[in-house]
Amino acid sequence: MRTYLVVVASMLLSLTVANPASAQGVFKVEKGEAFNKIVPRDFVLEENAIPTEKRNSTLVLTPSGARLVAGLLDTSGYSSQVQEKYLGMLIAEGNVEVCGHQLAIGSYGFGLAKVQGAAGGHPSKFFLYNQSGKKVAECTARWDEKLKNPRPLQVVAGGSGAARLYLGRTWVELK
Repeated sequence: MRTYLVVVASMLLSLTVANPASAQGVFKVEKGEAFNKIVPRDFVLEENAIPTEKRNSTLVLTPSGARLVAGLLDTSGYSSQVQEKYLGMLIAEGNVEVCGHQLAIGSYGFGLAKVQGAAGGHPSKFFLYNQSGKKVAECTARWDEKLKNPRPLQVVAGGSGAARLYLGRTWVELK
């Protein structure tokens, strides 16, 4: 009986160590082989297979342990309508909240537009679309002047079970 309890305790401990994001209730950026296996070469939106920019993509484990892939799309060579609408893609393998909107498991395209009359990079509007091109969410994206070394796309984990999806210095909240 004692051996059985030790084995069960060891298994539970290994599950906690293997998935620290869910154990700690925070977002965790994954790299290496896990990242290389999951980021798609192309992403289909409105019947267009648009290449992803792997160098501007990220794989994140949500606090529940689900995977979330975010990446920019290379829309050069596509119609101006596609270029204006889609900046990137999200693939959610679990429920996730993006800028206050609960998303189901699935794949989405996103875009960013500056608000008319706004100076600099703030404020902007963040748009989220399903794969057929229907808008499913919209919110105001914030500007972070203090962000050191902004990149085209990155996810920065916060301490309260939230994270920020950055597009340069512009960001929306993930929960």
